Amino acid sequence: MPEADVNKEEKKYYENIPMKSECFFLKGSNSLDWGMKNRLARIFNSDTGRTVMLAIDHGYFQGPTTGLERVDLNIVPLVKHADALMLTRGILRTTISPAFTTPIVMRASGGPSILKELSNEEIAVDIEDAIRMNVSALAIQVFIGGEFETRSVHNMTKLVNMGLRYGIPVLAVTAVGKDMVRDAKYFRLACRICAELGAHVVKTYYVPEDFETITASCPVPIVMAGGKKLPVLDALTMAYNAIQQGASGVDMGRNIFQSEDSIAMIKAVNNVVHKNLKPAEAFELYKTILNKKK
Repeated sequence: MPEADVNKEEKKYYENIPMKSECFFLKGSNSLDWGMKNRLARIFNSDTGRTVMLAIDHGYFQGPTTGLERVDLNIVPLVKHADALMLTRGILRTTISPAFTTPIVMRASGGPSILKELSNEEIAVDIEDAIRMNVSALAIQVFIGGEFETRSVHNMTKLVNMGLRYGIPVLAVTAVGKDMVRDAKYFRLACRICAELGAHVVKTYYVPEDFETITASCPVPIVMAGGKKLPVLDALTMAYNAIQQGASGVDMGRNIFQSEDSIAMIKAVNNVVHKNLKPAEAFELYKTILNKKK
């Protein structure tokens, strides 16, 4: 039999100290369930409220992208340096070790290849498989202004409904087709629609003019898409400007895995995002790491 508990007089109830009810650190997420917040807290650093995602999901529509021909050789060494890894379930199962604790953001949409109309996507992952794979979030493309805009929006809302049922947040990715204008007006529209219809995080592109209006008018965190390959200093400058103008992180792919030294680059990006290192200083850090290997 266990021993009897001590008398009330000997316990400490701290009656004069009210229990704190803390707000969740991430923008627009305070009313979410505990499991949803816990998954978001894996992706976003609670000290900075920011994330460095490594995006390697390009192959789901364009095949073996340059730098992703051998994920086991080119990407696996980078995983420990990322706050989160964005990829497909095929690459996760075949190539990423279950021993990694880096949170997974799994691509959940697909259908057409680069040979067809990209906006003609559908949900391509069952929510039960996402649960089996213990993902921290699901990512889906939304084609505002695209030929199949309504279908892509409905794909997102269906995924949000499923995610809410099981505590898995949804990252909406604002797609930009060949006929869509890349400016603040368009991205304000696209990001706000995604957030209004339930996305928990939005991934979008950086624009030099009025990017802060995009982040200010979106009630959930915005993560900057890395986009096309840029010179190292330009990519670091873009990341820095996005963070300073309200982005909650970056989701970079080609600007990391296509750089001359991908480990040096992801370390430099980490310092920009989490330590507010200025672009020139981050570039010097990149060169220092690079030169040590030569």
